[in-house]
Amino acid sequence: MIVIFQSPASGDVIMFGDVAQRMMKLMGKDVTDKGIVTVEQLPDAIARLKAAIEEDKQQRAGVQEEDLPRTEPAGSGGHAQSSRPFVTLTQRAVPLLELLEWSLKKKKPVVWGV
Repeated sequence: MIVIFQSPASGDVIMFGDVAQRMMKLMGKDVTDKGIVTVEQLPDAIARLKAAIEEDKQQRAGVQEEDLPRTEPAGSGGHAQSSRPFVTLTQRAVPLLELLEWSLKKKKPVVWGV
């Protein structure tokens, strides 16, 4: 499954379903097929994502790149034994964070599943 986060303030952010669900939880949103981060909710969602990014960076502090995993499970919908290249939470969250920040700046909501 693919989830597209959209806002008139910026370009779309496209994620695999399992990754998008994790981002929804990090933003303090329920995991749903369709959803919205209202303009009023944007500051809290931004703060939560920034905190998660900082925690991810702290957990990886001092870890050499060669010590990071090379692959990760592909998530639901993939083959039972399939995997994909490892991507850090920071790498996954930054595009969504930028979308949220642009949306706040332009006072536009962010939606998915529409």
